[in-house]
Amino acid sequence: MAIETPRSSFSSPHPEVRLIGQSDAIRSIDADIDCAARSDAKVLITGETGVGKEVVARLIHHRSARASAALVTVNCAGLPDSLLESELFGHERGSYTGAYRDKRGLLDMAPNGTLFLDEIGEMSPRMQVVLLRFLETGEIQRVGADRPHARVNVRLITATNRDLHTGIASGAFREDLYFRLNVIRIAIPPLRERAGDIPLLVEYYLDSCSRQHRVPRPQVSPAVQDLLEAHGWPGNIRELKNVVERLVLKAEGQAIRPADLPSDVFHPASRTTPAVVETTRAGETRRSTAEEMVARMLDHQESFWLVVYSSFMSRDLTRDDLRAVVQIGLERTSGNYRLLTRLFGMPDSDYKRFLSFLRKYDCHLPFQRFRVARVPCVRHASVITHSAAS
Repeated sequence: MAIETPRSSFSSPHPEVRLIGQSDAIRSIDADIDCAARSDAKVLITGETGVGKEVVARLIHHRSARASAALVTVNCAGLPDSLLESELFGHERGSYTGAYRDKRGLLDMAPNGTLFLDEIGEMSPRMQVVLLRFLETGEIQRVGADRPHARVNVRLITATNRDLHTGIASGAFREDLYFRLNVIRIAIPPLRERAGDIPLLVEYYLDSCSRQHRVPRPQVSPAVQDLLEAHGWPGNIRELKNVVERLVLKAEGQAIRPADLPSDVFHPASRTTPAVVETTRAGETRRSTAEEMVARMLDHQESFWLVVYSSFMSRDLTRDDLRAVVQIGLERTSGNYRLLTRLFGMPDSDYKRFLSFLRKYDCHLPFQRFRVARVPCVRHASVITHSAAS
């Protein structure tokens, strides 16, 4: 998501911020932005790092009735508690070392505007309490002051790449704050789930990077385009932009060939066809990661919730990784999900929760293709009968 050429963008009164893409996901997000812009309701934007959460926040602001007022953007992960509170609410002179004069906070300087808090999942418990108090009262109390000094009308938009439900379960994120923030929810899918948008993104960044660096615009061969579309893009649009910029500088106006793709992003052995790219990525990286996790659960009796679930919810694992773990397990249990629950170090009472989790994230594999005539014995700390139902 970034600036986009008119042929494939959704128009905005602020042409510097537009959505790039023509996939169903982008069209759905654009409709959600319009819905959010029609009100002052709080918005929670979720998605992996680099998918364009800030662009969505800016579009909501620009399309809303608050467009003529200020949009204040703060990254909660980039500031310590004391500085974050001071930046938002201001401080009184002498409130801490170095506070030589009174300072207005960003909220004070954005009346009738919008506050965008990025990486809200990184906010400390103490700052969550401070933010919750502000949301309840609308009052600004500067650091070092003994009473609120003003009330402001500011709309709040937040974003996170974390699963806040996991944070709530672990006590790292307040449930009452989550319910206040999660009025309108906009979930942005990763780039790998909308590969059809990649050609449009590549075209845009080829144009913009060529203009920025004042070099001739190179052309992309179909073979390179196939490789770009087949890549998993763990860094999403931000990573794609960086790769295209490097290609523009390296090509110097010449046609970009598969050999020009950066070796630290694209494995040299995967530069033949998209099928080889996918086979290498799935067959080596994903399978080895899945086998390592399964080994931890089998050999060390660690629980699925600790080994796999926590990594998946923190986005260290993809859905394909999770499916690979499930596949390995089903191969060992001949498609028996109840045995799989025990194999992965979970009590029988977790059976329905486990299946619900897999179905929610579309990782529940059909058991029929794993079925064989005899169910093999499963290594586990406890004895597992072969009569358990799937």
